[in-house]
Amino acid sequence: MTNTDSGGGVPVRPAATVMLLRERPGLEVYLLRRVRSMPFAPGVYVFPGGGVDDRDTDRGVRWAGPSPAAWAEVLGTAEPLARALVCAAVRETFEESGVLLAGPAESGPVADTRGPDWEADRAALVDRSLAFSAFLDRRGLVLRTDLLRAWSRWITPEGEPRRYDTRFFAAALPDGQSTRDVGGEADRVAWLDPAEAVAAWRRGDLAMLPPTAYSCASLAECGSLAAVMAAPRDLSPVRPELREVDGRVRVAVPGAAPDTP
Repeated sequence: MTNTDSGGGVPVRPAATVMLLRERPGLEVYLLRRVRSMPFAPGVYVFPGGGVDDRDTDRGVRWAGPSPAAWAEVLGTAEPLARALVCAAVRETFEESGVLLAGPAESGPVADTRGPDWEADRAALVDRSLAFSAFLDRRGLVLRTDLLRAWSRWITPEGEPRRYDTRFFAAALPDGQSTRDVGGEADRVAWLDPAEAVAAWRRGDLAMLPPTAYSCASLAECGSLAAVMAAPRDLSPVRPELREVDGRVRVAVPGAAPDTP
């Protein structure tokens, strides 16, 4: 599922990423560092997420919470893409962190996803030997769309060899669940205070792409999980640009000062 952008005909792939949040007691966000062999954003800290694929368009995935039509209105897109983006957000979060934003139809989120049987299912989703809908059905679960909060939309700059149109979501870590280092695309994981993550990025101690750094800054401004979930959000697309500064090509966010966020 791709769009062809006018900037040189480079395909722009829809993607979803989830900012997992908890309070311990201050607000913390979950970040993972991509292995340096990755073709896109190697060695940088990101939120769990990835590109939409064919599995995410499966209409057999059962939902609880806002409908695909409601999400289409929130995300400003057609219903099939809205469905795919929400499914991708939940699936990628489970694949990359072990956290599952799903639960039995008549109760809250699943309480624990640890154990060899859960890990076997997670690995099967990663290698695509198990369909997401089949995984949920076998365990008697439905995707909990009410656990997600649309946060922002970022489009990779023209000129990059890989481009994504990424919707960012916020979600609280479900009670009883915990993240785990599942390896694969990440070589390090951490829960960080968003303000401290931004400060480390400014010092050059923590590599992040602008969308991640700006998202951490917006979380820090909220200061609490309740404030994050209640904050009004502008979902207009943000389109960073590649600019030459002091002989180096840098990513710049239009309208933002060089030292922001």
